[in-house]
Amino acid sequence: MTTGSGRSLGEILRGGERSFSFEFFPPKDDAGEEQLWRAIRALEPYRPSFVSVTYGAGGTTRDKTVAITGRIARETTLVPMAHLTCVGHTRAELEGILDAYAAEGVRHVMALRGDPQEGPRAEWSPTEGGLNYAVELVDLVRSRGDFRVGVAAFPEGHPSAASLDDDADVLVAKAEAGAEFAVTQMFYRAEDYFGLVERVRARGCDIPILPGIMPILNLNAIRRQGELIGTSVPADVVARISAFDGDPVAVRAEGIKIAAELCHELLAGGAPGLHFYTLNRSKATLEIFEALQIAV
Repeated sequence: MTTGSGRSLGEILRGGERSFSFEFFPPKDDAGEEQLWRAIRALEPYRPSFVSVTYGAGGTTRDKTVAITGRIARETTLVPMAHLTCVGHTRAELEGILDAYAAEGVRHVMALRGDPQEGPRAEWSPTEGGLNYAVELVDLVRSRGDFRVGVAAFPEGHPSAASLDDDADVLVAKAEAGAEFAVTQMFYRAEDYFGLVERVRARGCDIPILPGIMPILNLNAIRRQGELIGTSVPADVVARISAFDGDPVAVRAEGIKIAAELCHELLAGGAPGLHFYTLNRSKATLEIFEALQIAV
């Protein structure tokens, strides 16, 4: 399902249509770029509502992100959503990047504060002449042109949030600034997602919140990433994966199974769709689709 009808993603989600979307990152070399485009072509027949392209820590992949997002807009039937962060940019530079996206035909932007170049746990330091919060970036994007804006959400709370309630207040503020929908960071307990939705709804905010899915294909890698961004891997999940330690094929199969179970629970509980962190590969996502009986 795509947004070819001209409706915004927010309108589609609020209208009750189920969204499936995929996230990619700018590759480092030619081989990585070939792999990325293989994944894009393999997933294109599933007609995702959008695909997003990430922005490297500290804005390090800015030009690559703009180029790839533009190519998706020109050469595929997909709706690209470009990431944009406050990190390392002045307001004028951010306006220039938005103008570059508009020139490439990109009309959807994921507005993020972003992580410092030193990593998500590093102390935040705004760029002189730049922006300090994602809500300010939402304001800027909305004022710059006919852009549709998505934002990040954190089922277990942003690492710098004072509390889960404070974190929910931030998401509501982003919605009030003009964000049409949110996509969550990866998580592994459905109750964390539903708890976030409940907190936001209790504040009178109806912004659609898409759950972000990253299957566990390597437990140690997921643990390291989780520690960085504040996502925990539940003990029962660790136990299920660890039971196959030493057998990477079995570990991967169990990780796919756990992700499919989580997806099923989320959709059954009313989630408006699923957003897959693909790591520029299509195989795991397609296996989850098969388990959920989602076909082209």
